[in-house]
Amino acid sequence: MDNSTPPTGPVAGGDGAELSGPDLARAALQAAREQSAARRRDAKKKGGKIRPRRRRGWSGPGPDDRDPQPLGRLAARIASERGWTEHLSGGQVFAKWPALVGADVAEHTKPVALKDGELTVQAQSTAWATQLRLLQRQILKRISDGVGRDVVRRIKVQGPAAPSWRHGPRHVPGRGPRDTYG
Repeated sequence: MDNSTPPTGPVAGGDGAELSGPDLARAALQAAREQSAARRRDAKKKGGKIRPRRRRGWSGPGPDDRDPQPLGRLAARIASERGWTEHLSGGQVFAKWPALVGADVAEHTKPVALKDGELTVQAQSTAWATQLRLLQRQILKRISDGVGRDVVRRIKVQGPAAPSWRHGPRHVPGRGPRDTYG
């Protein structure tokens, strides 16, 4: 029987009986081992170098998308594929506000909205609103360095909200409590 082609049909053992099941598997394994040993002997005779077999990694010789990956890398890839990077970088402005503008400024101001590159910031007092308008260029530079370029292009500063005379769930339309002053 030729060693290069596998046998077809029932195989006879050394005593002439046909092999089946586990005996057939053992005979096939023994034949494969003999072929491998013969190849090694031939390689040694020819002066060739025998390389040890290298175990394969997860998905082959190089990195692949099916390999286990860090969660941050997967989240970044999903965000970029779905076009969420602009919204996520805008969210970082709100999350990193104290680090971007400094603790003192962040204590008296808060970002309210970010739409189309315009950040709306509300100040606690009119003095802080004026101060924020004076620091606008420095704050824009800090934001672009910390979060990314062109995330915030303009800053709109709002002063404190005026007090409301509407107290409680019921309201009467009209001029309000004007007659009590005087």
